[in-house]
Amino acid sequence: MITVVGIGEDGLDGLSPAARILVDGAEVLVGGARHLAMVPAGAAERLEWASPFAESRALLESRAERRVVVLASGEPLWFGAAATLIGWFGAAAVSVVPHPGAFSLAAARMGWAMQDCLFLTIHGRPVESLALHLAPGRRLLVLAGDRASPAAVTALLRAHGAGASRVLVLENLGGTGERITDADACASDLCVVAVECVFDKGVRPLSLAPGLPDEAFEHDGQLTKRDIRAATLAALAPLPGQVLWDVGAGSGSIAIEWMRAGGRALAIEGKPDRLERIARNAARLGVPGLEIVAGRAPDALPLDREPPDAIFVGGGVSEAGLLDICWSALGRGGRLVANAVTMEGEAALVALFGLHGGEMTRLAVAHLDRVGGFHAWHPAMTVTRYVGWKK
Repeated sequence: MITVVGIGEDGLDGLSPAARILVDGAEVLVGGARHLAMVPAGAAERLEWASPFAESRALLESRAERRVVVLASGEPLWFGAAATLIGWFGAAAVSVVPHPGAFSLAAARMGWAMQDCLFLTIHGRPVESLALHLAPGRRLLVLAGDRASPAAVTALLRAHGAGASRVLVLENLGGTGERITDADACASDLCVVAVECVFDKGVRPLSLAPGLPDEAFEHDGQLTKRDIRAATLAALAPLPGQVLWDVGAGSGSIAIEWMRAGGRALAIEGKPDRLERIARNAARLGVPGLEIVAGRAPDALPLDREPPDAIFVGGGVSEAGLLDICWSALGRGGRLVANAVTMEGEAALVALFGLHGGEMTRLAVAHLDRVGGFHAWHPAMTVTRYVGWKK
């Protein structure tokens, strides 16, 4: 049995009597150097986490018959080591003794109700991921990666038109060096950044609903336009944690909006300039974790991976065999959505419909525009959409 004991900046003095007994009785004491230094030398073997962290698994497995106590910051299941250990060894083999963590202490110092806050981390993660969560009045508590993190957060807020946000830094929470300061004065790597989002006058925050404005994306014209994109994403039906392949991604708009809805995605694109553009769009729109695959479909399709939950084909629909390969790659219950604007592309969709059934829809959109001193409707190209669910 591995016991994970949450410990704060107040060290052993802050532990409950039961937690203190567990630490004192350990045969193997595991943790980072900072946590191990909080415990006076004793009979227990001391073991620092390996680097890379994944190599710690073998160290723990070799001591499975001994009383192993792991020291972890605060609440070990909140962006903490306990979740990883349970993934390795199972819940039955890991016991967790929580302690007030940085988030609960930060909320207490700010006087913010925890149910009204969003808890995030940029410890080992890109600061750009915060952009997804910016909304007027939203309260964010962000676990920092180091003392440079608060300045990076304020820079991101300014870049997204939220420079008027209230930002405070809470350092060394629970310890003797605890203090609250502003982003420019941060002097500790152990800090939480508290953000109360306020957008600058005239800025329109981006919604998480499908159909971001076209101008939100950098593109070269290869972009599924807003109205069609919203309808396409509705057909794809994104769900948290599910995986999308965006084939012929162009600007990456479909994959990016899928991820903004909580899924994971691969953007498959063959043109180098578009690959860079997709990466910039993903970072700016809060999903820097988008995986970008360089290459032309179908050759670049990662067919050796687990089947995706959904595939969108927006480019190369008429490519010989592409739709059949994509259909075969789907897992059970997966859905394939493909759009076409040419007769050749539409013929490929009709053939797919004949083989597998599904839905065929024509989408026609017109926008009002000026014609001299008058206004008139300007129709966009009609899009034929195929939607199929794999039984």
